[in-house]
Amino acid sequence: MLKKIFSYPALLAIVISIIGLILLASLLRGHFEGRKNFHSLKEITIFLSEIPKTAKTMIKYKTFNINKPPPLKKHKDKQNFQQFIPNQREALLILPRYDHSLSRSVVEVIDLKNFKKIHTYKHNIDEMNQRLSNIKEFARLNIDDAPIRFEYRHPLVLEDGSLISDSDYSIEFKIDFCSNLIWINEEEKFHHSKMLDHEKNIWVPGQLRPFSKYINEYQIEDFHDDAIMKINSDGKILYKKSVFEILVENKILPQNYGFNHQSFKNGDLIHLNDIEPVLTDGDYWKKGDLFLSIRFKSAIIHYRPSTNKILNYIIGPFAEQHDVDIISNKEISIFNNNNFIFNNEHSEILIYNFEKKNFKKIFNNQLKKENFKTETQGLSHFFKDGSLMVEEQNHGRIILFNNKGEKEWEFVNRSKNGNIGFISWSRVIEDKFFIEKFKSLVENKKCIN
Repeated sequence: MLKKIFSYPALLAIVISIIGLILLASLLRGHFEGRKNFHSLKEITIFLSEIPKTAKTMIKYKTFNINKPPPLKKHKDKQNFQQFIPNQREALLILPRYDHSLSRSVVEVIDLKNFKKIHTYKHNIDEMNQRLSNIKEFARLNIDDAPIRFEYRHPLVLEDGSLISDSDYSIEFKIDFCSNLIWINEEEKFHHSKMLDHEKNIWVPGQLRPFSKYINEYQIEDFHDDAIMKINSDGKILYKKSVFEILVENKILPQNYGFNHQSFKNGDLIHLNDIEPVLTDGDYWKKGDLFLSIRFKSAIIHYRPSTNKILNYIIGPFAEQHDVDIISNKEISIFNNNNFIFNNEHSEILIYNFEKKNFKKIFNNQLKKENFKTETQGLSHFFKDGSLMVEEQNHGRIILFNNKGEKEWEFVNRSKNGNIGFISWSRVIEDKFFIEKFKSLVENKKCIN
């Protein structure tokens, strides 16, 4: 019988295909039952399953280099920069962007008086990656964060001109004003926002390995154990706490319908994407408090690390939000990605008032008119005069509306070769002392790179 099968190539192919399907079915069953075996087969299956997607990407973007981020298309007919209302602002824009002409990311500092570039950060990424010793934690660093794919995520520029950043779920690092590497931190994975607190320490989301106590206790495999982390300017971790632990210890977890056995199989249950430190005491918060944005619970958490207490668990008319900011002594703003199933055409900016305990939308007609939508990422910044800047990260665009709701300018990250790249969380600086000091560094620059 076997002789006959092997004498007919078509029949042999059918038999091999059936065996392959049985093995694949076994793998899938093991996955859905939560079994930990078949790891080698799992990797092979993932590789094979991605071949059609890889081929489609190559054809769509006419390239064999699928590691390079593809050009963005939504604003392909727009100019690089358009000024609609003249306004010389005393502010700096820290602009992390992917430059398709250079095939890498850079950080540019833009003077908002005239939208001129006054400085660029562009360090040696290969050299930094070669300093890595924690290979187990960052096994794919030279793939995911190779120069062609690396991104500066929400870079923080300090008063001496140095810059702290990561490439999202990567090592944290610091470079000086001339883009020379100062240090790396490879103890944990770091991601998303970087914000200074009242003591000049930096809060940044991270992911814990080994897992925190509850994740270890229940042996939840492939869990993204997001944590709040405080580091100093030398890169030392001063404090870290699992968000999952915070929710369990404050008895939020059992009350939230979103936490169930099935949801753990996704792994990315929390997705912490912003930590906003409270800098001054007020009627509704204290200096040292934190506001945490948890994307996949569509919730903002008001948390006090000193007592391990959640003071407010805020849910409302927003879905998969990013970027929470304190904008007055009783209000926070929320960048609503607006990923509801229905009525989700454009992203929104919500204001939550702690005194009135209500929400309101702001600049909503303008955002709708601009077809402003980023399903992931994105942020907003309110200037001191009430103007609003919004970043449409998925499509490489930034818009500034003045306090009358008029579009003051629009920037699209178009490189010299015409391709549009992503923007990875920009930052506005309005502090006059900082601006003067930074411009002095620029005027006396002695960088050789």
